[in-house]
Amino acid sequence: MNNLYLKSFIRCKRKAWLDYRGHKSHKIWSPHQSIEIINRYKNFYKLSKGDLYAGTKACKKGSSGVIGLKAKSKVIKNLKAEIKPQLLKKVSGHSKWGDYKYIPVVYKLGHRTTKEHLFDLAFCSIVLESYQKSKVDKGLVVSNYSNQINIEKIDLNLRLRKKVLNTFLNLNEYLKRSIPDITEDRKKCTLCSWQKFCDTEAKNNGYLTDIDGIGSKTALFLQKKGILNIKELADAREIDLGEKLIQFKEQKFKKASKFINQSKAYLSGIPIRIFESENISYLLSNKDSGFFIFDIESNPDERHDFLYGFLEVNNLFKNIEDDFYYPILNLTKNSKKSNQEIIQKLFSKKYWPVLHYGETEKVAILNLARQLDLDVKEIEILKSRFIDLHLIVRGSWILPIRNYSLKTVANWMGFKWKQKNVNGSKALYWWIQYKSTLNDLFLKKIIKYNRDDCLATLQIAKWLIKKHEKIN
Repeated sequence: MNNLYLKSFIRCKRKAWLDYRGHKSHKIWSPHQSIEIINRYKNFYKLSKGDLYAGTKACKKGSSGVIGLKAKSKVIKNLKAEIKPQLLKKVSGHSKWGDYKYIPVVYKLGHRTTKEHLFDLAFCSIVLESYQKSKVDKGLVVSNYSNQINIEKIDLNLRLRKKVLNTFLNLNEYLKRSIPDITEDRKKCTLCSWQKFCDTEAKNNGYLTDIDGIGSKTALFLQKKGILNIKELADAREIDLGEKLIQFKEQKFKKASKFINQSKAYLSGIPIRIFESENISYLLSNKDSGFFIFDIESNPDERHDFLYGFLEVNNLFKNIEDDFYYPILNLTKNSKKSNQEIIQKLFSKKYWPVLHYGETEKVAILNLARQLDLDVKEIEILKSRFIDLHLIVRGSWILPIRNYSLKTVANWMGFKWKQKNVNGSKALYWWIQYKSTLNDLFLKKIIKYNRDDCLATLQIAKWLIKKHEKIN
């Protein structure tokens, strides 16, 4: 049993069980995990000032940073444990190797230090103490913001160690049992390599958290009120459910209607029309004229939008050729040349609406416009041209899907991406690979993916217009 299973267990008991006993054929590759590994290595290399080596030999020669070490020890009740620390950092002290010792280091994405980070450090310290024959009372959490390494010192006190050992005992018990239930907090599943495996079971069993807008707390609340699955939610009376949803206050009856209709659509596979979104009139009025479809690829950790993709559409229902897609690479963050090219592209058809899915694209363009010192009137005109299809879909329809992301909505409407198992994380992975290798193959993959994102957005626009015309 090692610290990797312990980390999985803290995040999701089912994930730990699947990591240990699950059939690997059900597991999918996660670009997010690969991105983290790449970023982690880069930061550890900087932290170690280039003196970064692997394994026991690195410890013996006193390398500043050590990766790839495996160490075993008995930790509690004769239970053996193995650790695979992300990094060991050389510090002053004494160990079996000489007048120095090592402390454990973990890398984090984002700003928040979590229980996973703390428990990983504490568990590694327990085994490391025995292995190097030296006390370990501190650990480090490393992160990176704006290319600056940030280091947080963690006190690995007795209380934290007791907690992690109790969790380790619970982990051992869980791994002996049958597979745990799917977590109620399905948001955690987004980046998990077992997501598809669990999604299939969740749908078959009618888990409430498969309904858009229902998280773990709301699902638990509904279960306490006697609504145990999607079928029971779909059969509920709106007025009765609304009275139960007291936590939503004045929105309780609106929420009740949404949850019931979403459940009915999910079970039947038939979309439900709710309102006529006010934003759709602008889309309808321009369906026979030209417009841009716009999509961005980003590195959120570095706040860098590295590709702006434009699809020029002269008429919504005519065939789209490759020549109409125009990618603008922004290879360097805040490149004035790229920023000017993007704005010039938009103003080359200054009266065309700009279709996009989600608020990211609009926010990015308006920020660019301000950076380039466009006057207030020009910015307001530019702002008025944007049409967010995500808002129109959410405001007009309840679809038989789990969430309303571009991928989920467009897939349901019949669109297929040319590259398999692609998403924003994979595009970001390709971008990181390109920066490391300068191999244009990765750029081509990103551009191909972005073009498909634009075409998927176009598919949604067509669907909305066709549905409107059919109904009206």
